[in-house]
Amino acid sequence: MRKPPSIYRQMSVLGDPLRTRLLLLLERNELGVGELCAITQTPQPTVSRHLKALADASWVSSRSEGTNRRYAMLTQGLDPAARSLWLLVRKEAAGTVSAQQDDKRLVQILAERRTRSQEFFRAGASQWDGLRDDLFGRRFFLPALLALLDDDAEIADLGCGTGAIAEALAPFVARVVGVDGSAAMVRAAKRRLEAHANVEIHTGALERLPIDDGSVDAATMFLVLHHVADPKRAIAEACRVLRPGGRIVLVDMFPHDREEYRAQMGHLWLGFPQTDVEEWLSAAGFDNVHVVPLPADPKAKGPGLFAARAVKRRAASVKTAPRLVSR
Repeated sequence: MRKPPSIYRQMSVLGDPLRTRLLLLLERNELGVGELCAITQTPQPTVSRHLKALADASWVSSRSEGTNRRYAMLTQGLDPAARSLWLLVRKEAAGTVSAQQDDKRLVQILAERRTRSQEFFRAGASQWDGLRDDLFGRRFFLPALLALLDDDAEIADLGCGTGAIAEALAPFVARVVGVDGSAAMVRAAKRRLEAHANVEIHTGALERLPIDDGSVDAATMFLVLHHVADPKRAIAEACRVLRPGGRIVLVDMFPHDREEYRAQMGHLWLGFPQTDVEEWLSAAGFDNVHVVPLPADPKAKGPGLFAARAVKRRAASVKTAPRLVSR
């Protein structure tokens, strides 16, 4: 670790009026060299030279932003002697005419920043969605919404398939339990998720889940119910493993007439009417049932989808610890 400069050297560094003006600005805002030049009305080589001296003496830090660098005062990194010195110097320097003029020009610089951003959105508002999608993809925000989950949540991914949903959930929650009836899918999911210590994958039927009563906070069933022989029973099992107040999110297809799906993909059901889904969830022990059609993806070729959300009814119940099931 680099030894802090002596107090005498610090006094020498702060003895230059321009350096104290730069510190007054950088204590409150992160600024680029060009902005500092405009505010202090000083040539770029001079500002850069003084910034280097301040950096060498551990007064400022910098970071790259594209081809530019932004500077800020190291307010949290000052040793007690340097901090005491700065408080004394700042009190005197802030009252100078030069510092007061700097403050006025700083206000203008920050206003110009906001104006540039506002002008961009004013000119490109109609094109913003397309530009953003080109840069980040159409659904960039969906994985980020998982950060809204409680970090101590335990979630069951029912009909986990190859583990895509469990993989998305794992970084944000305490535990994910995946269950699938296909041994091939389970093997693929275990390979995919072997680096996630908080994920368990089990083989099991959704109508007879290998999960303890009331041992998870939430359950997902994404595009799996149409493969289940007894959808009502699967929903009842999901309710069983949830703690009171736990939530289920179910995504599946509305009714359709694509009979070829039975032979091509083993579908047992050609979608589900909204009224049936609502009735099954309510009968299983869920309240606040809400079924919402999902927006169609222009590139998708399948039938329309819905998302159903519901909350397990609260009742006198003891929170049981999940039993250990061999993987």
